[in-house]
Amino acid sequence: MDFLTFRERMFPMGCFNINQVLLWEKDFDRNNLTRWCRKGLIVKLRNQYYAFPEYKRVPDFSQYIANRIYAPSYISTQSALSFYGMIPEEVVQFTSVSTLKTSKFVNDFGTFFYQNVKIPLFFGYEIKTLQNGRGLMFATPEKALLDLLYLNPFYRTEQDMENLRLDEDYIQNELNTARLSEYLSRYGSKTLEQRVNCLKKVYEL
Repeated sequence: MDFLTFRERMFPMGCFNINQVLLWEKDFDRNNLTRWCRKGLIVKLRNQYYAFPEYKRVPDFSQYIANRIYAPSYISTQSALSFYGMIPEEVVQFTSVSTLKTSKFVNDFGTFFYQNVKIPLFFGYEIKTLQNGRGLMFATPEKALLDLLYLNPFYRTEQDMENLRLDEDYIQNELNTARLSEYLSRYGSKTLEQRVNCLKKVYEL
């Protein structure tokens, strides 16, 4: 198969895996992928997942990749908090939550880190539509904050909460405290409740 035929078929998908290729062409030679990666015509994202380098210029496409290469997962913790403007730092890796084991992938589109939660805690996300119409699973602000405190036990003291440097205007005016409390109850964790109470005290919630 020539690359132009392959590109015409697969390019609209943006991110694709080998199973999708084989559904289209069952006799596809997998060695083509290795050869095209070597030439820079496609980019390997992780084992069996690929994208076209032109998508590096597409806004938010790396976030879309985060959802696609390790599913089910949704973007959360620092990445989501940065997106909402709740923390000042520019996040250097894409952080997500998944029911699969904790994993990390590094490719030309960025660094993708996934933290494991049990299936009952896989909730509190919304489907956001990107500019190209693709859907993206993204934590609500409240769930992103709870995931951060739950998955990172070194946030314990009032000083730790201050070090988060959460945007006080957002916390006071936009954070849905009723939803925060409802989500918190679903964790069933006294330790997490203590951390949230500590955060509320620091940010006067």
